[in-house]
Amino acid sequence: MRESWRWFGPDDPVSLDDIRQAGAREVVTALHQVPIGEAWTVAEVEERKRIIESGPRSRLDWTVVESIPIPDDVKRTGAAATRSIAAWIASLEALAACGIRIVCYNFMPVVDWCRTDLEWELANGAKAMRFDLARFAAFELHILKRPGAERDFDTATRARANAVFDAMSEDDVAELVANIASALPGSTTEPLTIPAFRDKLAAYGRVDAAVLRRHLVEFLEAVTPRAEELGVTLTLHPDDPPRPLFGLPRIASSGEDYAALFDAVSSPANGMCFCTGSLGAGPANDLPAIARRFGPRIAFAHLRATRREADGSFFEADHLDGDVDMVAVLKALLAEDRSRAPDRKIVFRSDHGHRMLDDLGPSKRTNPGYTAIGRLRGLAELRGAIRALEAD
Repeated sequence: MRESWRWFGPDDPVSLDDIRQAGAREVVTALHQVPIGEAWTVAEVEERKRIIESGPRSRLDWTVVESIPIPDDVKRTGAAATRSIAAWIASLEALAACGIRIVCYNFMPVVDWCRTDLEWELANGAKAMRFDLARFAAFELHILKRPGAERDFDTATRARANAVFDAMSEDDVAELVANIASALPGSTTEPLTIPAFRDKLAAYGRVDAAVLRRHLVEFLEAVTPRAEELGVTLTLHPDDPPRPLFGLPRIASSGEDYAALFDAVSSPANGMCFCTGSLGAGPANDLPAIARRFGPRIAFAHLRATRREADGSFFEADHLDGDVDMVAVLKALLAEDRSRAPDRKIVFRSDHGHRMLDDLGPSKRTNPGYTAIGRLRGLAELRGAIRALEAD
């Protein structure tokens, strides 16, 4: 399998030399400066490619895009969002013209990946990201005040949410709003104020799971023929977390969700981003079985682990020590990878590292989940496990 590293562009506090020193050889990035819904141009892609791939040091290659954002109107209206879909295809064409053949995307409405805490302290003093159900319910019930939200939480969770909110200061409220609504690093949705959040949710009033899935299928029916012609593989990232949020459906949360998608659009360009952290937060998901079932569809993998709690909360754990049987997952991915040509090997990256060691310094700027040292630890652990499995 091919080692990669996510990079957020020239303003990322983790430099390209940091990536080289970590030992990764491929870069996962996107043109985050381009407004959502606008087409990427060949010139913009070439410039980013030049930054990554030129220079006197050891070579890096930009091989994966994460992500081309899918505009909100595509999720709400499907094939009717013709301008947005045309712009998305134009971005694919620009990437293919520059030799980039793997594109990650997600179809999560309004907010994509969601955490309530970005610096939750672990027992060893490192900081991790966390999704706390009671804090999330406090946001829904008392800050967002979404109509009908009380029906989505049981009595015990509502009681804990009330206690959490009663103990919050104004600064605590502002921090929770920022964590949930202000777009985390790499987000493909726009930062929202609370009034704008409510307006977005209202616009999805008639979109249930069946409608959202139909809109995804319509989108793929429009874009996969061109992707197939270009030799580009589209990889759908799972919902994170894999559960409905804000009264909205999520449709990429399980193996059955992916099976329905692949049955509906059978093109080989219709692939999967196998994210062990997102799928692993769902207790019903058997990750090694999903990896074996959809192995030929997996072009790109995010390898990380979460530790689940009984109420549905979870936090980002060490890469080999969460609820995910990472060794069994790696066995399944390596078995698939061995059957592939060199240019079709699975690209993976260590995902969501802890903030630790020198990255904890008060003057150190980091992106939540994307510190250098935490991801370096994860990559080293994964690399060691892979080498051991390959030698066995």
